[in-house]
Amino acid sequence: METAMSSLWSLFWIFLIVISLMPAIQRKVLENKRLSLMRRLELKRQSRVISLIHRQETMRFLGFPLMRYIDINDSEEVLRAIRLTPEDMPIDLVLHTPGGLVLSTEQIALALIRHKGKVTVFVPHYAMSGGTLICLAADEIVMDPNAVLGPVDPQLGEFPAASILKVVKEKPISEIDDRTLILADVAEKALRQMRNFVTELIASRTDREHAEKLATILTEGRWTHDYPITCEEAKSLGLPVTCDMPEEIYSLMELFPQAAPQRPSVQYIPIPYKKITDHEKRT
Repeated sequence: METAMSSLWSLFWIFLIVISLMPAIQRKVLENKRLSLMRRLELKRQSRVISLIHRQETMRFLGFPLMRYIDINDSEEVLRAIRLTPEDMPIDLVLHTPGGLVLSTEQIALALIRHKGKVTVFVPHYAMSGGTLICLAADEIVMDPNAVLGPVDPQLGEFPAASILKVVKEKPISEIDDRTLILADVAEKALRQMRNFVTELIASRTDREHAEKLATILTEGRWTHDYPITCEEAKSLGLPVTCDMPEEIYSLMELFPQAAPQRPSVQYIPIPYKKITDHEKRT
């Protein structure tokens, strides 16, 4: 009897150990699948593939939202990957992000501009704000037909820099508090700096007149910061955009799953369908 109980306890503890290790094992398996797919894509395109994917844009810890965005750690890793790449080897960057710190995104964009090999950025879903800034450093931007980019106008906290300047210009100086005046001064600097930076990025790939015009459009605050720039509109703006996304990019995105919600908000049968012909309908 004691031997049977001892065996049961041993099985129970083994079960607990296996359950506790499963998340780590699953993460390792998923990481290996990502690296394997990225390597196959590299061999196919003879390039260095880098992924910058913030798939879980919003997570929660103890009920508080945690945002995922491009930070200094991301820029350090991307810059390291570029340093490990031969100068003439193409770079393929898979980008999915809501944006991030200006310093980090500018560092990545500058490193891509300085790379001598062709730089292609793949946008399967969206690359907003700082993500768009990185796209501007690419020789080619490949977007899904339904993917979007966004404006790169500076934001000061919760307010667009352009809107702060507009308030100062439209109201008498006597009616404006000191804090707003200080914000306006910073906003003017931020707009000028971003416009100049974007101009230099685009001018490295095209003529300066077009670069200055496009930089003004993207930074002046004519749209809200979350305005979606579609594949077609990006083309009309003169960006080097194509809309032919390789299937491997979609497969890679599937290996960056969203955090499992308590209740699925979107459900479907996850297999591709084919069009049913009239003959198949009759049979």
